[in-house]
Formats: sequence, C-alpha cells, structure tokens
Amino acid sequence: MPLVSLRRAARESVSGLPREFWWLWTSTLVNRLGAFVATFMALYLTLDRGYSATYAGLVASLHGLGGVASSLGAGVMTDRLGRRPTLLIAQGSTAASVALLGFMHDPVAIAAVAFLVGMASNASRPAVQAMMADIVRPEDRVRAFSLNYWAINLGFAVSSMAAGFIAEFSYLAGFLIEAGMTALCAVVVFLKLPESRPQRTPAEAGAKDDVRLGTVLRDGRFMGVVGLSFLVSVIFQQGSVGLPVAMGEAGFTPADYGMAIAVNGVLIVALQIPVTRFIEHRDPRRLLVVSSVLAGYGFGLTAFAGSVGVFALTVCVWTLAEIVNAPTQTGLVVRLSPVHGRGRYQGMYTLSWAVAALVAPLMSGFVIDRFGAEWLWGVCAVIGTVAAVGYHVLMRGLSAEGAVAAGAPTEAQAEVGAS
Repeated sequence: MPLVSLRRAARESVSGLPREFWWLWTSTLVNRLGAFVATFMALYLTLDRGYSATYAGLVASLHGLGGVASSLGAGVMTDRLGRRPTLLIAQGSTAASVALLGFMHDPVAIAAVAFLVGMASNASRPAVQAMMADIVRPEDRVRAFSLNYWAINLGFAVSSMAAGFIAEFSYLAGFLIEAGMTALCAVVVFLKLPESRPQRTPAEAGAKDDVRLGTVLRDGRFMGVVGLSFLVSVIFQQGSVGLPVAMGEAGFTPADYGMAIAVNGVLIVALQIPVTRFIEHRDPRRLLVVSSVLAGYGFGLTAFAGSVGVFALTVCVWTLAEIVNAPTQTGLVVRLSPVHGRGRYQGMYTLSWAVAALVAPLMSGFVIDRFGAEWLWGVCAVIGTVAAVGYHVLMRGLSAEGAVAAGAPTEAQAEVGAS
C-alpha cells in the first residue's frame, strides 16, 4: 500500500504540466549537471593557485557583481526582447566565458573573466522564471517551481560529488565540461522552446510599456520581499563560499567538501517534492519565519563541526530551510508580479540573490581571515534571526491587506498584489 501511495503521489506531482515546461526543466537539469565551477572555484583559487581566502572572496564577489549588473538588464530584455532570445544570449555567453576562465592565469584576468561569467550566467534567471510563469497554469505554479528546483538540486548533487574528484584530476576539465553542458542547454532552448511572452491586447499595446523599473521600486510590498530574500540568500551563499574555505583551512580535501555539500542536493532530491506537497496549502508566514531560523542556526552549528560527518549533519539542517523557503518565496514573488512586468519583477528578485552573491564572499573572506570561521557561523545565526523577524512583520502586514495565503493564486490576484 505505501508503494501504491508513493506511485500515486509521484504521478500527481508530474501530471498536467505542459510539454514546454518539461523542455525548460530538461534544460535546467542539464545546466546543473555541469555546474562544476561554482563548487570548486574557492578551492581552485586557494589550494591550486595559492591565493588567500580574501582574494578568493574578491573573485567570487566580482562574479556576484556581474550578476548584479545583468539582473535588471536581463529582466528588461525578458519583457522587451522575449524569454527565448534572452535565454539563448545568456547561455551562449556563459558557455564562452566559462571556457575562457579556465585558461586565465593572471589574477587580474581571472577576476575580470569571473565578472563576465557572473554577468552571463545570471542573465538567464529572469527569463527562466518568467517563461515558467507564462506556460504553467496558476494553480500548478508552486508544483512547477518545486519540480524545477528539484531538477536544479538533482544536478547539483551529481555535479558536487563529481566536482571534487574532477578538481583532483584537472580543474581545467571542470571549466570545459561546464562550458559544453551550458552550450547544450542553449541547443535545447533553440530546438524545443517557443517564445512564451504573453500577447498584449490592443488596449494594452496602446499603453506601451506601463511597467517600468520605477514601478517595481515603488512597490513597497514587493521590495520588502526582495530585501528579506537578500538576507536569506546571504546565508545560503555560505554553502559555496564560506564552507569550502573553512573546510580547506581546517585540513579537509576538495573531495571531503564535495561529499559534505552533496548532502544538500541529495536531501533536496529526496524531500523537495513530498515536502512541497505538505506545505503547499499551509500558512506561508510561518514557513518563511521557520525557514529563516533554520537557515541561520543551521550554519551557526557549523562552528562545532570537526569531521566530515558533522559538517554533513549541519548541511542537513540548513537544507531543510532551503526546501521550505524556495517554493514558498518563489510562489510569493509570482503572486506579486503583474503579467506584463514579469521580466522586470523577476529581474529585481534575481537582483537580491546577485547582490548576496557579491556581499557573501567578501563577508566570509574578511571574517575568516580576521576573526576565524566560528565568527562567520555566528553572524549567519544573527542574520537568520533578523530575517525571521522581518518576515513575521512583513507577512503580518500583507495578511492585514488581504494577501493570498498558501495555494496558487489567480491571475487577477497576481495583478492586485503588484499594484
């Protein structure tokens, strides 16, 4: 009977979604299966090239700065040029820049190309999220975003384990494999994904471009979500910037880090879909508060880790936070975004993660070099607490104004939420 129930749950989780969604999902999976560079970049710079943790943090921050530079521009492109052209430009540029990065040896050149990689790779995110919102029915979006996040982490689980061993053999091979996989994603988009940008009615076309970046910035409700997203993402970024450096300085190998961080992907692959089914119709206020606390104190527990097994246990704690936070927050962002401004709204939301990718490495490198890794994990606990309080206050205000609780909204509700 449990097996029958499991099969029924799996069938219900994947049924009813359009073919275009599955091609977009496939592109995401292929991209993440080849995502080696982000996993071993800090180790590559500190262990293979002999640079300091501060320099590694600087390079990672320039990668994040590239994402900051492209987030809003990619959002505008997504609305004006279209989802499909934006994806093709972003993925082609990413493949070329990642391959180039593998051949850079001068520290200034490494930093400059890392900036280009961050700019190109981040440009695809608003287009992917807007296209997914376009092609999936409102009542299926939470499930679709969860499945997409599941694909991201299925790929991440595989690439994380592979990255450690590839790094011990050849860092250059990792750069070239990622470039090839990203180029394959562009081929999938080109051959299988049509443009999904909603068509405007004659009245809407006459109004020209009524949703501008200023419109997004004046949406206080949405910008509050963006700010809290930034705090939470600063915490989660430590899994790829602070944790590998701290483990390396403690004497652990790239393979040790790869095995520990792979727990994150494995748990998400195993639990994302059932947990999403469990939380889909629950109060998002509590979910966001709880996930923020789990994220902060999950990383805080890393201060007490002294073996790969204990590091893996701390990864389990903050992974639970990620599993809950991701679909809940993504669903909230979609509900607050107007149909013909999805690119710009998604660009602003992506900006919160891009800025975090800029700030987190600088913060982790500085704190580890000056005070030690234990202080970094304490800061994460404080940030998680601040984010939890912020979500409690913001969501209470949203509830008072009639914000939608858990569950998929209608298009009309999405329009009202963004006004």
